[in-house]
Amino acid sequence: MRSERLLSVMLLLQTHGQLPASELAERLEVSVRTVMRDVEALSAAGVPVYTVRGPHGGIALLPGYRTNVTGLTTNEARALFVLLSGQAHAELGLGQSLGSALRKLMAALPAPHRPDADLASRRILIDPVRWRGGPTRAVTGPAVDLAVLQQAIFTDRRLRLRYRHGRDSRVGSYTLDPYGLVNKAGVWYLVADHRGEPGLFRTDRALSGTVLEEPVRRRDGLELADVWNSLRRHIDDIPAPLLVTVSVNRDILARFLRIHEADLAGPSSTDHRLERVPVELRFRSLGAAEALLAFGTDAEVLAPAELRQALARKAADTAALYATGQPGAVTSRRATPDR
Repeated sequence: MRSERLLSVMLLLQTHGQLPASELAERLEVSVRTVMRDVEALSAAGVPVYTVRGPHGGIALLPGYRTNVTGLTTNEARALFVLLSGQAHAELGLGQSLGSALRKLMAALPAPHRPDADLASRRILIDPVRWRGGPTRAVTGPAVDLAVLQQAIFTDRRLRLRYRHGRDSRVGSYTLDPYGLVNKAGVWYLVADHRGEPGLFRTDRALSGTVLEEPVRRRDGLELADVWNSLRRHIDDIPAPLLVTVSVNRDILARFLRIHEADLAGPSSTDHRLERVPVELRFRSLGAAEALLAFGTDAEVLAPAELRQALARKAADTAALYATGQPGAVTSRRATPDR
């Protein structure tokens, strides 16, 4: 729409200062002639925009002119305030900067959009770090429409949910008091109270959802971020973790850190002169840490000694299995079916 393009022209000029008409046209994916018509329209509407001729010319706004963000739709305002989890910003040292930026952005929003933007920031969170236990298995089959869940959380209504549990495939129906939605490493979860107790519901396991007329009954003083952090810690935190030190070949360091992101116990060395980088990890058990053997000689466990011994035995058993050259030479126990 042209109104959106006119707003884009003003915002680009505010952000970048003077820009050639050709660059504006490229950014907006229109012709230079269209850009010049837009500039004339802005000028006629009272926006102090002007053109500078010559090889170093372009289009600019008078110094000091600022516009509020009056062209934002309700959904666009909400989208600006769908945040990464506070933990992610804190780990980057950006916690205070984030709060300051949001206050400035909220002040710049048109007054009618501020309640929607504020509500979105309190009802939807993005947490990019996967669960400590490893990648989450995909769920196949029907899933509830996220729009139904959004309707419940944005209108502060109770929700009736039919849900298939992951462990035993049992189907149950629950009347929930939603706090909001969280996207955890690409999987959406509904965070809600059931009978006053917090719960986590994978949206792709929800078979159906109905928004009720009853107002939501959340516990006083709690927001989505509070309940989510409590649930996340309950799942992720290890009471007595197995601390592991690994020497990682720098050539595979990025992949190693990506795979074991949730297991990191501290930052890795930033000394680029090191060919092998020490990395501190924590695991729930010795068996869970045996997954490190998949990296072969590119990741050597330095400590603890019992893990080194367990990996040595596992590697020796694997070498013995293939040493004969005869398939089926070793009979293994039947694997337990994956539930």
